[in-house]
Amino acid sequence: MFVHGMRTSSSIWDGQVAAMTRSGHRAHAVDLPGHGARVDERFTLDAALETIDRAVTACPTPPLLVGLSLGGYISLAYAAGAQHKLAGAVLAGCSTELRGKPIATYRRVSNHVTRALGVGGDNWGLVSDMLGALTGYSSLEHLRTLRLPVWLVNGMRDPLRMDERRYLATLPTARLTVVPRAGHDVNSHAPTAFNRILLDAAHRWRPAAVAVLS
Repeated sequence: MFVHGMRTSSSIWDGQVAAMTRSGHRAHAVDLPGHGARVDERFTLDAALETIDRAVTACPTPPLLVGLSLGGYISLAYAAGAQHKLAGAVLAGCSTELRGKPIATYRRVSNHVTRALGVGGDNWGLVSDMLGALTGYSSLEHLRTLRLPVWLVNGMRDPLRMDERRYLATLPTARLTVVPRAGHDVNSHAPTAFNRILLDAAHRWRPAAVAVLS
């Protein structure tokens, strides 16, 4: 089950959905409110969580939840409240604790990432909705509640990996993989490496470790 980042859509996961399907796994990507086929909807945290819950509930068995960037933060929030419905979580590009950091800094990072990729147009109302939805959000608080398998995946050049060591300290059973030469959108910058992580996550859970792929 794949959850995309801000100002993109479920289509960013096409390569991963195809790779997982070829390997015999069911795979599905959702559009969050305000994105893709739901671009006319307002983004709220409750609506995003409901989107994930509907998709998870429709799965015949507990799925592996995979989220990137905003999708990673939303997936983490969902997992903290519904981990009994999941087999595990892969959280990519979201290893920065938002609480306590200036919101303007996060907005500048978001601006840099989305404009560099040439996505999202000029509709920054969605950014405001997202920032408002995450006000007071603490990824570390959610992370420390998890008892399910968790993989943390970051591109080496990702500006949102600054707290990955704090994440590991908070959840020592998590597995961290840093992908060289990849930036924030690690699944598209290094699809082969990212797909390999997904296939590993789909088959087994391993103790905490830090790996750098070559």
